[in-house]
Amino acid sequence: MNKRVFVAGGAGFIGHHLCNSLLKRGHEVLCFDNLSSGRLVNINELKKNKRFRFLRGDITRSIRLNGSINEIYNLASLASPVDYEKFPIETLRANTYGIFNLVKFALSKNAKLLQTSTSEIYGDPLEHPQKETYLGNVNNLGWRGCYDEGKRVAETILVTFHNTKSLKIQIARIFNTYGPGMRTDDGRVIPEFIKAAIKNKRLPVNGGKQTRSFCYVDDLVRGLIKLQSLPKYVGPMNLGNPEEITIANLARQIIYLLGSKSGIKFLPNQPDDPRKRKPDIKKAYRTMDWVPRIEFQVGLKKTIAELSSRLK
Repeated sequence: MNKRVFVAGGAGFIGHHLCNSLLKRGHEVLCFDNLSSGRLVNINELKKNKRFRFLRGDITRSIRLNGSINEIYNLASLASPVDYEKFPIETLRANTYGIFNLVKFALSKNAKLLQTSTSEIYGDPLEHPQKETYLGNVNNLGWRGCYDEGKRVAETILVTFHNTKSLKIQIARIFNTYGPGMRTDDGRVIPEFIKAAIKNKRLPVNGGKQTRSFCYVDDLVRGLIKLQSLPKYVGPMNLGNPEEITIANLARQIIYLLGSKSGIKFLPNQPDDPRKRKPDIKKAYRTMDWVPRIEFQVGLKKTIAELSSRLK
């Protein structure tokens, strides 16, 4: 059945890939974004589709829209350390006032609301890999707290309205995601390394022994759509790639794939930077038969090719 879908943050990195995938499935897509981190260039091609509509707006303000809405995806939050260090209040507002506004909007439309939460819920985890049942090790007073705790309270708001007002929800806890279309100015590790390697500069590696697990954006979007389609709330769901890599080895791979003459510049660890990050995705596999399909090397080559075309 074709649906009318509202995507908050739809002009962002993951958001525009999601909008594109929904359009390919035949749905009508309403992309809602204040462009604080989203970019119009991401949706230029989508605007050619008659089933796509861009609405400039901010979820921290009242959302008014005529007509029915079947599904809502919320990807509207600053999500990179550079952004939420620079805009901590805006980050908190999006994940508190913004969530309340989306809840009100969803209830008025009787629509199911999927929240994109984050692996930052787990903080610097003492459990490895991280299951959905793990309650986390988060510094609520640290510089990352505006994002980490913002996402945590957003989950609380949604579950409370689900339990008391029968709000239809799903919650995805997203681990590191990469792919074509990433911003090159938000400090994320893969674009930062690619930028340096292209210029044959030393890649800045903070620490280096900490691990991350990178999921290709197409796999993630497929997981979000599968999760949204489930008829009942199944609790928070980890979506990510359990293939773990150290940041130092990531830097070496990017240097190798680009044939760069770069070296590595090791720097001190950033405060509150998680030492380990690896999702336990058994629940996603059991519940909706979802696992990542794109091998990291394959996805990394595609990402390097696309980012290089914009950076050179």
